[in-house]
Amino acid sequence: MCDTRIEIAGPMGDRYDEILTDEALAFLARLHRRFAGIRAELLHARQERAEAIAAGADPGFLPETRAIREDPAWAVAGPGPGLEDRRVEITGPTDRKMTINAMNSGARVWLADHEDANTPTWANMIEGQLNLADAIRGTIAHTSPDGREYCLGEERPTIVFRPRGWHLVEGHLLHVDPHGHRHPTSASLVDMALYVLTNAHALVASGSGPYLYLPKMESHLEARLWDQVLTLTEEHLGLEHGTIRVTMLIETLPAAFEMEEMLYELRDHCAGLNAGRWDYIFSMIKCYRARGADHLLPDRSAITMTVPFMRAYTELLVSTCHRRGAQAIGGMSAFIPNRRDPEATARALAQVAADKRREAGDGFDGSWVAHPGLVEVARTEFDAVLGDRPDQRDRRRDDVRVTAGDLLDTRIPGAQVTAAGVRANVAAGLRYVESWLRGTGAAAIDNLMEDVATAEISRSQLWQWIQLRVVTAEGRAVTAGWVADVIGEVVGGLERTPDDRFDDAAALLRELCLGEEFPTFLTLPAYSRYLHEAAPVPA
Repeated sequence: MCDTRIEIAGPMGDRYDEILTDEALAFLARLHRRFAGIRAELLHARQERAEAIAAGADPGFLPETRAIREDPAWAVAGPGPGLEDRRVEITGPTDRKMTINAMNSGARVWLADHEDANTPTWANMIEGQLNLADAIRGTIAHTSPDGREYCLGEERPTIVFRPRGWHLVEGHLLHVDPHGHRHPTSASLVDMALYVLTNAHALVASGSGPYLYLPKMESHLEARLWDQVLTLTEEHLGLEHGTIRVTMLIETLPAAFEMEEMLYELRDHCAGLNAGRWDYIFSMIKCYRARGADHLLPDRSAITMTVPFMRAYTELLVSTCHRRGAQAIGGMSAFIPNRRDPEATARALAQVAADKRREAGDGFDGSWVAHPGLVEVARTEFDAVLGDRPDQRDRRRDDVRVTAGDLLDTRIPGAQVTAAGVRANVAAGLRYVESWLRGTGAAAIDNLMEDVATAEISRSQLWQWIQLRVVTAEGRAVTAGWVADVIGEVVGGLERTPDDRFDDAAALLRELCLGEEFPTFLTLPAYSRYLHEAAPVPA
């Protein structure tokens, strides 16, 4: 008799049994028996680290892992088949239409996203897995409500799947322990296992492989846990060790100080690192949210990739990757084209071109775009630097010298908090959360592509500005009362429909911004309150 099992607590839709097979559920139970306790310990360590930073202990490079950083002999496995050239990657959720559009975009890689660009409804998560399975097998097609038909073209990108982060749970799959108690499963383990078990052999047979983007990690110990999970998964499927290749997103401040150690822990499975810029800004705000004026950041629009702490972070990422044979992948510019506004489109294309030109010049091997209309713009900039080479890992960037102080240098001369910045954060946060609650995790708002990470910046800045009693450039103190008024004004100025979720979004934004406590991720209360149809999810 098995001592634990996985129980399905969500409704079973058409073809769900193709993903939620007996083998998949049994393997998920095995993963949770083996790794749930370690995951809980690592999440507790995150909290302890956050409390230490809040109390005045700045993060730094770890003395206990100095030998790893100073040993020149080791290198990572590098890119697997189909990942050699990643000069343009398109990101997006896995609904059926978006899957086909991404596969036909002309990008070299599609980041199939079950994390920040996706709302984790039960239907989105399982139907997204079905869409991926169909795309990998070349059978996917879609007819829109207006009769337009979508099907796959001849040239298709390599798929890299992004599961949810360690902090998230899947409340519709419950781990039943030996005492009969039911616990939500780790969303990371669920997403990874369902994708790899469904598709690994088909991907290998096609000349590719099961490739993953791993988000939100904060330490090399979390990377070590992923390595153990992937090794067990390969053994279960009879895959050669190292068949699964991963790209880790460096999108938290603690991880920036452990890039090299994270590569080391996953070296047999690692293709590279990605500069997850928006979550990195959010992490900086979150880490220093209560430290007075120390590291206070101004309006979001002033936090560009060329400010000191962002420049140091990306320079360190490229040099670290290339020293260890890893690919360095750039982040996503939020600007997107607008078919109804030629001037806005021209500005977006110019902004994206400049962003990708800088990344290619700095040594990145590829970068992200969020819209098919930006693929050619990004490719042009990387083609100019790469030519016929697949990447520039041979460019070591030995000129880079980044200190802990550089990574923490948040000075932005002349930048301020403004009344317009307060309103922009409210408007973007509110409209994005409303979209998320309706099941759409990537939303075009004011000619920018917003996802969870950008919404996190907006709401965390508002919380910090209120708590620190920041005074705007116009001389007005940012108070809870003022922000509440702005939320009401923004909601009052919106066009409403009977099925919109703006009232729920406003209530959630008030909780996130106006309370004394700081929710570590907006998706945690949003998921447990609005998306989880089964038993309540523990905090």
